Amino acid sequence: MSSNNRIKAENEFRDIVSIHQERVYSTCYRFLRSREDAQDISQEVFIQVYKSMDDFRGDAQLSTWIYRIAVTKSLDYLRRQNRKRRLGSVKALLGIGSDEHEIDVPSDSTPEGDLMQAEQSRMLAWAVAKLPENQRVAITLNNYEDYSNQEVADIMQTSVSAVEGLLHRGRKNLKRHLTEYFSTRVNYMNSPR
Repeated sequence: MSSNNRIKAENEFRDIVSIHQERVYSTCYRFLRSREDAQDISQEVFIQVYKSMDDFRGDAQLSTWIYRIAVTKSLDYLRRQNRKRRLGSVKALLGIGSDEHEIDVPSDSTPEGDLMQAEQSRMLAWAVAKLPENQRVAITLNNYEDYSNQEVADIMQTSVSAVEGLLHRGRKNLKRHLTEYFSTRVNYMNSPR
């Protein structure tokens, strides 16, 4: 590749990053719920975009292709983390490894006035995490990231009607999970101690 072509490609890539960087980060964050992890995975997304630009066939919009990479990389990261947690649990049961347990401490404190909102946010994140993967992806992209049903369908490589079905079932499952949680909590609070 000539130096002019290389410079042109690098400039085009910089433009792609500046246009899509915030939304890629936001998408990753919605799945990962960690700023640091979302930043790391966002960088991985753009590294893959840079390496794969010649492979982009134009079957979908460039933005759809980029967000599909972001969703895939985020879900892959979550799967790896879940495998590590399961392995850690097995090691703990067998008494292998250190006795120390790491506790994630939030980097910013929540003011007292926002405590209820923070609790509701945690409960909703917990309920969303319990959804089957395809419902979780559809709900996250549509409800949290404001992608249209068509955009979600393009990213998930499915039809709009399939996305509508996933959203409907996902919302029903969310309602069921949250209802179960709160009824269990009310029963616990009302039980004699």
